[in-house]
Amino acid sequence: MARERRTRVPIGATIGTMASGLGRVAGVVASLITFLATLVAIIFAMHIVFVVFGANPDNAVVVFVRDLAERLAFVFRDLFLPQDERVRVLVNYGLAAVVYLVVGRFVAGLVRRTR
Repeated sequence: MARERRTRVPIGATIGTMASGLGRVAGVVASLITFLATLVAIIFAMHIVFVVFGANPDNAVVVFVRDLAERLAFVFRDLFLPQDERVRVLVNYGLAAVVYLVVGRFVAGLVRRTR
């Protein structure tokens, strides 16, 4: 019987490989978080543009974006209540977009630090 020869791998090399893999996963997750936060901000921006410029409220795209924006806005939907609907949407959904972007970047930064 031939004896198998085992190659010794230094412990540091194994840990370095695992850390490198974890760093890649953290980078992908952080990028996904940033992408999703940006996507939500774009949805809010589209809703703001549709309301401010008086898009047809019965149009399928306008309805879809409005419904999505309302679901994602949570407490920002009626944070400020000015009389003019255009100002209300601009302020509330604009603030929501900024919060999503800031929080998304912050969380992505925390995830990236796990490398």
